[in-house]
Amino acid sequence: MIGFFVRHPTATTLLMLAFIVLGIKALPELKRETFPEFSKNYISAQVVLPGASPQDVEENLCLRMEDAVDSLGSISETKCDALEGVARMTLKLEDNADLGRSLVDVQTKISAIKDFPAEIEPPIVEELDFNERIIDIAVTASTSKPELKAYAEDLKRRLKLDTSISQVDIAGFSQHQLLVEVSLGAIKRLGMSVADVAKQIEQQNVQLPSGTVETAAKNILIRFDQREVEPERLGNIVIRSNAQGGVVRLRDIATITDRFELDEESIRFDGEQAAILTVFKNKSQDSLRLKEEVIGFLEAEKLRTPNGINISTSNDLSSLLWDRLTMLIKNGWQGVVLVFLCMWLFFSLRYSFWVAMGLPVAFMGSLFFMAQVGLTINIMTLVAFLMAIGIMMDDAIVIAESIAAHIERGMNKADAVIQGVKRVLPGVVSSFLTTVFIFSSIAFMEGDMGKVLRVIPQTLLLILTVSLVEAFLILPNHLAHAAKGKDRQTSRFKQKFNQKFEHFRTVQLVAAVEWVINWRYVFMGSVISLLLVSVSLAAGGVVKFVGFPELDGDVAEARIILPPGSTLEQTEQVVNRVVNVAKALDEKYSQKEDNQRLIQHITERFNFNADAGESGAHVATVKIDLLSAEIRHTLINTFIREWQQGVGEMVDPIAIVYKQGAMGPAGRAIEIRVRGDNLDELKAASIEVQQYLQGFNGVSGVMDSMRPGKAEILMTLKPGAEAFGVNGMMLASQLRGAYFHQTADTIQVGPESIQIDVQLDKADAAKLENLANFPITIGSAGEQVPLSAVADFKWQRNYVKISRLDGMRFVTITGEVDTHLANASEINKAFRDELLPELKERYPGIRVSYEGEVKESATTQNSMASGFIVGLLAVFAILSLQFKSYIEPLVVMAVIPLGLIGVLWGHLLLGYSMSMPSILGFVALAGVVVNDSILLVQYIRYHVAEGQSVHDAVVSASRERFRAVFITSLTTAAGMLPLLLETSIQAQVLQPLVVSMVFGIFASTALVLFMVPACYAILEDFGKVSFSNKDKQIQA
Repeated sequence: MIGFFVRHPTATTLLMLAFIVLGIKALPELKRETFPEFSKNYISAQVVLPGASPQDVEENLCLRMEDAVDSLGSISETKCDALEGVARMTLKLEDNADLGRSLVDVQTKISAIKDFPAEIEPPIVEELDFNERIIDIAVTASTSKPELKAYAEDLKRRLKLDTSISQVDIAGFSQHQLLVEVSLGAIKRLGMSVADVAKQIEQQNVQLPSGTVETAAKNILIRFDQREVEPERLGNIVIRSNAQGGVVRLRDIATITDRFELDEESIRFDGEQAAILTVFKNKSQDSLRLKEEVIGFLEAEKLRTPNGINISTSNDLSSLLWDRLTMLIKNGWQGVVLVFLCMWLFFSLRYSFWVAMGLPVAFMGSLFFMAQVGLTINIMTLVAFLMAIGIMMDDAIVIAESIAAHIERGMNKADAVIQGVKRVLPGVVSSFLTTVFIFSSIAFMEGDMGKVLRVIPQTLLLILTVSLVEAFLILPNHLAHAAKGKDRQTSRFKQKFNQKFEHFRTVQLVAAVEWVINWRYVFMGSVISLLLVSVSLAAGGVVKFVGFPELDGDVAEARIILPPGSTLEQTEQVVNRVVNVAKALDEKYSQKEDNQRLIQHITERFNFNADAGESGAHVATVKIDLLSAEIRHTLINTFIREWQQGVGEMVDPIAIVYKQGAMGPAGRAIEIRVRGDNLDELKAASIEVQQYLQGFNGVSGVMDSMRPGKAEILMTLKPGAEAFGVNGMMLASQLRGAYFHQTADTIQVGPESIQIDVQLDKADAAKLENLANFPITIGSAGEQVPLSAVADFKWQRNYVKISRLDGMRFVTITGEVDTHLANASEINKAFRDELLPELKERYPGIRVSYEGEVKESATTQNSMASGFIVGLLAVFAILSLQFKSYIEPLVVMAVIPLGLIGVLWGHLLLGYSMSMPSILGFVALAGVVVNDSILLVQYIRYHVAEGQSVHDAVVSASRERFRAVFITSLTTAAGMLPLLLETSIQAQVLQPLVVSMVFGIFASTALVLFMVPACYAILEDFGKVSFSNKDKQIQA
C-alpha cells in the first residue's frame, strides 16, 4: 500500500483533501465549553414540611425517605440534609445505572410513603441539574419590586423565545403574596382562629366553572367568578355576619399587604435594587455561541427598555473560555512555527514544509473524528492539540530522516522513499502501539478531576491515529516529490550548523557513549542516585503537591454567615462593611490597571450562601466582578487576601469565607467529614478539628455544618388540658396558622402565582407575652382559653442542619487555603498524622474521611496508577513479542521512571507545585520517550545481527539515531515551548503539564542516548544479549 500511494499521482492528494474537508465540515458541529461535561448521575428528592425544626424533619422525613429508597440497587450513596422546614435528599447512582429508570424508581418509592405528616407539600423528585452557567444579566430599576419582577419575567420569556437558550433562572424574589395579618384583638373579640379567617377567604374568593346551559340554539357556559387579587377589594370579603345585617369584613380585622414573602430575598447590583437572570447552557449547546446570542438580544433590548430600567451583564464565565481558547490557539500556531524552524535546521525547505504540513492535515482529520465520538472544543482538548504538535511529529520525523538517509546513498527517489519507510516501519508501528497503550491506560480515569483530564489522552489517541495514517500514506509521496525538485542553495548558516552537528554526532557523542560504556556501573549508579534524590524532593515536601492548579478567574466572593435568628439589618451592616473595604481596594488598585476600574460590578445577594446549605436573613454573599484576568495586573488571590485583611475580624458573623467563584474540577482544599450517631460527640470532635486547622498560617474560613440553630420554645400539653376540650393537634394547628401562616388561596396571574397567606399580625406575634396569652379557640361557640392554661413551655436550641450519609449522621469541616502561604496536602497530612489518632481514641464511635480536593485527587490518582500499570504491562507484552525477549523490553522501559528526574527538577526550578496535570504530563511523557528507546534498541539489534560486537553496535546505533532522537525531542519541546513561556495568567493552570513534558523530554533524551548503551553493556557482562539473524530482514 505504501508503494501504491508513493507512485499514484492523485491518491495522496485525495486522501489529504478528504481529511481537510471532513475537518472543515465538522468544525461548526463541535461545541465550545470551558471544561468537558460529563454525566453526573445524581437524583434529588425534596419534601417540605413548613415550620418544622431540623430534628422533626430528620425524624419525620429523612428517616422515612432513607428507608424507602434503601432497597434500590442502583444507588451508591444516600445523603439527606434535614433543615428547618425541608428535607433535601441527594442520591448518587452507580456509574452504570440507568438514570431515567432510577428516577422513576425513586419517584415511586417516595410517593409510596404513607406515614409522612399530613402537612407536607407534594414531594419533588428530579434529576440533579449540573448545567454550566454562561452569564448573568442584571436588571436594575427605580420602580417597585413587583414591577421589577414583572419586567424580569417578561425579559426571561422573550430571551428564551428569541434565542436558543433553554434555561434562565431569576434570582432576587421570593413568593409573591397577599399577606393578611389578623390582629390578636380581633381574634379574641370574635372568638375565631386564624384558620377560621383563612377558611372564610378560601370559601368566598372563588373562581369556578359551574356547568353548561344547553338551549335549543346553543350551549352556554356558566362560570362563578368572585376572585380578587387587589388588596382593597379582597378586604371586602365578609368574615362574619348576623341576622340583623351586621357584617365584619376582612379589612375590619386585618391589614392586607401586596408583598414578597421574604424581605431578605433581595439583590443589590452596584448599590441598586436588582433582578439577576442567570443563563445556563445544556449539554448540546455551545458556550460562546450562546453568549453571542445573549449579547445580541440585550443590545436590541436596551433600545426599547423603559425609562428607569438598566441592563448589565456580569459573572461572564464564557469570557474566561474565550480568553483561554485564544491563548491556546496563539501558542499553538507559535509552536507550529517553532517545529518547522527546528526541522528546517536539518532538512531542506521543501522537505520541512511537507513534514510540517502533516500537522494541519492530521488536526483537521482529528476534528472530524472528535465530532463523531462526542468530544468538544474545550481547554483540555486544546491542550491535547498543543501536546500533539510535538508528539505527533515523532513518526513523521523518523520516517523523513530514514528517507533522507536512503536518498543520500544515491538511490532512486521513489525506491529510496519506499525503502526508507519500510526500514522504520516495525519500529514506528511498535512505537505507535506503545503510545496508544500508554494513553489508553489513562483515558478512563475516575473522579470528577479524572473525567476532566481524561479528555486529553482521548483526544491525543485520535490525533496520533490520524497522524500515523498521514505519515505512512501521505507524507512519503510528498517527500518523494520534494526530493525530485531543486531546493535553494543551502545557506551558510545551515552549512555551518550541519557541520558542527555532524562533528558533535560523530565525534563528541561517540566519545561520550564510549565513556558511558566503559564506566557503565558508575554511570548507572549515578543515574539511580539522581532519581532517588529527585523523588526525595517530592517525598520531603520540597516540591509540593496540589490537586489542581488554581484558575485565576474574574469573580471573587465573600460568603457571610451570621448566627441563625439574626435580623436582616444585622446582616446588612456586615455586608456594607465588606463592600466598603472592596471599594477602597478598587481605588487603590485602579491606578495600577491603566486607569481602568479593577472592580467592574458588585452584587450583594441576601438569603444565599453556597457554603452554608441554608437560607434566611442571616446569610448573604457579596460577589465582585473584576477586570478580565487577561488585561489586569492584580492577581485575584492578592485582591482576596487584602480584602479579607481589610475587613478583619467581626463580632457578629460566624464566618466570612473569601474565595473565587466556583472554577475547575477540584473540590475544596480542606474538607473533612466526621460520621457518627451522637450529635454532641460529632460537635465536640468538630470543634477540635476546627481549632487544629485554625492554627495553620494561610488557612481561613474554617467552619462546620453543625451550627447552632434558632432558639426554640418547645410546648407540651399540661396534665388535665383535655378537660378543656383541647388536644395536641388542635393546639398545634392553631398556633401554626397564627405564627407561621396558612395559605387560603393561590392565584395565577400571568407567569407568576400569588399566594393569599393569613397569619397573626407581626407586631402582636413579636411579643412573647402574647404567646402565653394566645387564645386557643375550643368548640363551635367560639369559647377561648389562653395558651398558658393548657400548655407548658420549655426553651431549647438545636442545630440549624442535621446531615445524614448512608444512614449515619455526619458533620463536615471545611476551610480555605491561601496557596501562597500554605499547602493543603501538607495540612491534611499533618491532621492525619497528629490529630486524627487522638480523635479516634477520644471518640471511638466516629469515622473520619477526606472529601473535596483530597478525595478527588486520590480517586483520580488511583485510577491513573492502576490504568498506567496495565498500560505498562501491555507495552511490555508488545515489546517482548517484537524483540522475542523478556529482558530487552525492560531496557526500553527503564527510561520511563527516569523521566521523573526532569519532571521534578523542572517544577522545582520554575516554582510550580506538582498537580494532577503534572502527573498526566509525566504519563504522556512515557509514551514519547519509549518511542526513542525502541528505535535505538532496534538499530542496536540490526548491527549486532550484521556481525558487529555489542560495543560497536551500541556506538553505531547511538550515532545513527542521534539525529532522529534529537529532532523528535526538540520538536516535542518546541511545540509546547510557547505555552511554557506564556506570561498570561490564564496559562498558569496548564503550565505544570507542560513543565512535565518539556523538562522530562530533555532529561529523558539524554538518558536514552546513554542509559540504553550502558544497559546493553551490562547485559553483555552477564551474557544476556542474543539476537536472531531475522533482525537483518528489515535492512534495505
